[in-house]
Amino acid sequence: MERSQRFWGWIFIMPLTLGLTIWVAFPLGISLVASTWRWDMIGPPRFIGLGNFITMFTADPLFLQSVIVTLKYTLLSVPLQLLIAFGLALLLTSRVKGIGIYRTVFYIPSLIPVVVSSAMWLWLFDQSFGLFNIILQQLGLPAQGWIFDSGQVIQSLVFMNLWTVGNIVVIFLAGLQGIPRQLREAVSIDGGNLWHEFRHVIVPFMSPVIFYNLVIGLINNLQTFTQPYIMTHGGPSNASLTYLLEIYQQAFQFNKMGYACAMAWVFIIVTMILSAVLFKSSGRWVYYEGGGK
Repeated sequence: MERSQRFWGWIFIMPLTLGLTIWVAFPLGISLVASTWRWDMIGPPRFIGLGNFITMFTADPLFLQSVIVTLKYTLLSVPLQLLIAFGLALLLTSRVKGIGIYRTVFYIPSLIPVVVSSAMWLWLFDQSFGLFNIILQQLGLPAQGWIFDSGQVIQSLVFMNLWTVGNIVVIFLAGLQGIPRQLREAVSIDGGNLWHEFRHVIVPFMSPVIFYNLVIGLINNLQTFTQPYIMTHGGPSNASLTYLLEIYQQAFQFNKMGYACAMAWVFIIVTMILSAVLFKSSGRWVYYEGGGK
């Protein structure tokens, strides 16, 4: 019986195991080996050891530029996403007529493919006939450059990204509905106000959900690629050249696959370090229902 259970257990997990091996582990191993090559994908690769990594940190200004752009985008986008999504979730827990419609409206944008939404926002940001500049002109305000201005492109992309916080709102909603109502009512019975309820009940109970959205949001924003690729191509003047877009250009435009693999491994290691730091620090502010941290 035990042998039979073990056999069928391996049969059932085999699709997932094969998928992880073929589509994750094997490409990771190949890319790690390729990071030590100078390879244009046409001729044979040439082993150069740590040459790609040395070039990356000493002789490639676009590498540093892409790091700065990605960090700036992430540091602006992640806190705003969490704050706006949390605020909307609190509003959407109100018992008002038609609340389900409001929840649907806020969630729908996150269902739209990124390519489609990027094309739509490209029109909204257009300098000549874009809706945003038309509204500004009607209000007597000067038109803005938006994604076509190197000083505004990151802020414009962050603003666009806030449009798709619906999935984060849904996760926050699920967490808010799991808070015992008697605890929230106990605050008012003890003479507390809405701030006391928010500070001493809602935030502690929601801290695991906030932590989850923080980690996922950090990883997703560090991997931003589609919007700058479709809308700006990294411009103007490399002001929106995100790290993954730079990897793509090195690999498929400049035919430096070995160098791109080295950049990818730096990205993986940095992402793992940042995630580990968040998990390490979570013990100080993430509270669980059982009373532990």
